[in-house]
Amino acid sequence: MRRIGVLTSGGDAPGMNAAIRAVVRTGLDKGLEVVGVRHGYQGLIDGEFTPLGARDVGGIMQQGGTILGSARCPEFMTEAGRHRALEQLAAHNIGGLVIIGGNGSQSGAHALSQMNFPVVGVASTIDNDLYGSDITIGVDTALNIALEAIDRLKVTASSHQRAFLVEVMGRNCGYLALMAGIAGGAEAVLIPEAPTDPEAVAAEIRTAYERGKAHAIVVVAEGAEYDAEELARYFKAHHQRLGYDLRTTILGHVQRGGAPGAFDRLLASRLAAAAVEQMAAGNTGVLLGQRQGEVRSTPLTEVVAGRKPLDLRLFELARVLAR
Repeated sequence: MRRIGVLTSGGDAPGMNAAIRAVVRTGLDKGLEVVGVRHGYQGLIDGEFTPLGARDVGGIMQQGGTILGSARCPEFMTEAGRHRALEQLAAHNIGGLVIIGGNGSQSGAHALSQMNFPVVGVASTIDNDLYGSDITIGVDTALNIALEAIDRLKVTASSHQRAFLVEVMGRNCGYLALMAGIAGGAEAVLIPEAPTDPEAVAAEIRTAYERGKAHAIVVVAEGAEYDAEELARYFKAHHQRLGYDLRTTILGHVQRGGAPGAFDRLLASRLAAAAVEQMAAGNTGVLLGQRQGEVRSTPLTEVVAGRKPLDLRLFELARVLAR
């Protein structure tokens, strides 16, 4: 194997550029040529390849997003699309591929691996829902962005004695919401992994008001049974019961766009460098993630079949600390 490719797929995550940089420079150190694939699996099918040298990835580590771009690609979900991708890889003499992304991206990596093409995945998603890694690239930065927003909202909420419903990303995983709720001192947290009772949430807000709190913060995961806007409509009819004037803030994609913090830069560098080392050693068909503080590989067959649980003891901790 003399030439490898690197692509980023799915939702962008702060730290992806640091991972690209590590793939390129580790590959060069091992005597490999590295080619970047633009626009994810769509670029793989269309043959959008560009050689990457050490200087091409200089100064990108501190940037959010991904310099290679990303795109949805329904065509890759078909057998014909995957065969076209393999034809492009063969035509450009690319003998292996490092795939940086989350669940959907690693499902694609597994599909290529099943077709006997050497791939190594790198765990990267702000949702932190990928089996095989305790924490994934982008999570820490996205969490700190959410926390900063909550801290700012608490200031204005206290000034006007308001309650805020703050919706954070996470798809169908409540990790970001739960951690932001604990670290941000929220009065309630709503996550997909636990049932939501609007009346119980209203009671928590009212209790905070009766205890003399100047504000109330409810953090809502986007995949929760009720999203922030649905709860706001429900509570609008019960304004007097809440005590507070109610406002809603949906953070949305602002969580993706931040410059990666130190943790994500380091994690991305470690995982991506290890991915190239695994590739060079012939250990492919695996995902590189961090487990128990160490960089470890997990077979992609286990990654796509596994479900990463959320520690619901932390949900109880959020409830206790909200008093």
